Amino acid sequence: MRLIRFSTERVPPRDRFECWQNRGDSAMMPTRLSCDDPGDFLGRARAVILTDVRVAVMTHPSVRISRPAKLVRRSDPEVYQVNLVLSGEAGLAQAGRDTVCGAGRFTIFDSSRPFEAWRTCAGDVTSGLTVQLPRRMLPLPADTADQLTAISFPAERGVSAVFAHWLTDLVHRAEELSEQDAPVLADITADLLGAALTQHLDRPAPQTAESRRRVLRLQIEHFVRQRLGDPGLSPASIADAHHISVRHLHELFAQQEMTVAAWIRHLRLEQCRGDLADPRFRSRPITAIAARWSFTDAAHFNRAFRAAYGMPPGHYRRHVLDER
Repeated sequence: MRLIRFSTERVPPRDRFECWQNRGDSAMMPTRLSCDDPGDFLGRARAVILTDVRVAVMTHPSVRISRPAKLVRRSDPEVYQVNLVLSGEAGLAQAGRDTVCGAGRFTIFDSSRPFEAWRTCAGDVTSGLTVQLPRRMLPLPADTADQLTAISFPAERGVSAVFAHWLTDLVHRAEELSEQDAPVLADITADLLGAALTQHLDRPAPQTAESRRRVLRLQIEHFVRQRLGDPGLSPASIADAHHISVRHLHELFAQQEMTVAAWIRHLRLEQCRGDLADPRFRSRPITAIAARWSFTDAAHFNRAFRAAYGMPPGHYRRHVLDER
């Protein structure tokens, strides 16, 4: 696994656009790029390379992108590329379809077919997450995937929201990952993309049992993180929301060191610890912070916090804020 950071800031202004074009061609796939002001192009990228899967977050000015048939014949990496818009707007035309999507939506296209695309800014720059993976890794039949290119999909609910959250987390936590993690992370990325696209098919595409298990676990993790402040969150409520038994839920998480209930408590304590260390919440009572994350019994919270971090929450807050 490799983490790559790149910015045109240190490149002479007259060379910035050409440099951005060349880096994009080598990191992703060859395209033709144009913009209204190539003389001073400021672009930034942070990319994670997971064997054959590449995930990058990029910010840059408005651009137009094309990949004509001549370029496809000259060089085809045989990949799918997904673009999730974080700000601004994006347009894509391929295989007789075209679409426009704004922030919180994503599209997919095929490197083996010509396409035209554009990105426009919301302010000075546009930003987005890009995923590129070999066609063979997408757990969908090729003819099914071909029907989904140049269509705008929402990434704000269901498996698509889990997919978007996964990509964001993957890029921002890349320093914590090791080379040994890369193959599994690449497979999970492909599984989640396949599951996100399957939501929009008339008939669900077949998945392996392992793919279904991985996607379900990530859905549950996303569900839990979104509801840590809910006092009713429990293994039973989680299982019920995902139409599985509590036994199956525990089987999904059997390989982790904590039980599901202990994991929820750990996540809540981490949220409390973060709030206690945040100067913005300096004047907020500790009991209010605990209650925000479903610790309604002050004595129980104090014991749990001390057991986890070696000191009472009040001491922790003073220690961290005084150091800052």
